[in-house]
Amino acid sequence: MLSAEHLDVSYGSRLVLKQIDLQLPAGEVLGVIGPNGAGKSTLVRALSGILPLNSGQVRVNGQNILQLSPLERARQIAVVSQIGSLPPAFSGWEVVLLGRTPHLNWLGQATRHDRDIAVEAMQFTETTHLAGRRVGELSGGERQRLMLARALAQDTPILLMDEPTNHLDLHHQINLLDKLRQLASEQHLAVLVTLHDINLVARFTDRVMLLDEGEVKACGTPAEVLSAELLSLTYKTPLQVLQVGGNPVIIPCNP
Repeated sequence: MLSAEHLDVSYGSRLVLKQIDLQLPAGEVLGVIGPNGAGKSTLVRALSGILPLNSGQVRVNGQNILQLSPLERARQIAVVSQIGSLPPAFSGWEVVLLGRTPHLNWLGQATRHDRDIAVEAMQFTETTHLAGRRVGELSGGERQRLMLARALAQDTPILLMDEPTNHLDLHHQINLLDKLRQLASEQHLAVLVTLHDINLVARFTDRVMLLDEGEVKACGTPAEVLSAELLSLTYKTPLQVLQVGGNPVIIPCNP
């Protein structure tokens, strides 16, 4: 579904991503973890075509992403940015309906089908009660859930999410990630999600990519990647990994 080959990305003279290779098939949730500054957000922007590449290619179903028009790209990839902003005067409903923009008819009008998909996205993200409220009145967590609903309303086969659990309470974090797994499995979406919480990654993702200083240090199942030795070395903090209910649980070592 989505692949990257030998990606190099720079900010000015600083090389931020180095020779990144990635395969994201339909039906899979890939979690990307790593310390601050590891390149997680840059990877999301590079995969979505927002950032220019020094070298390498990003492909969607085998086609170079640079060969896709902005409209075609928006029909293939939806992105939830960590630093996304929303127009404060818009209602929640107007924000979510914006996700249908790549699919509107030649008159630019939303059809009954578009509105039905937006309604489903709001139900899925538990934001229906925000439909009539102005964005400027909402909390950070409520705005974050509207951005998620907007991305789902875009109805793309590929979903890239940069720290989507920011500002969400524990209930909504678990609910979101559980539903993302459900979407990937039932609707064959390809989902990439960056997270700081390693324990959420261990529980809700099919594979894990560990980034550090712009390089892939490991990629595999949570059991393969989330080892105490590798995580302690990468995060420069003594950690231990326990097995609880078949999932790795990462906790700091006792002082």
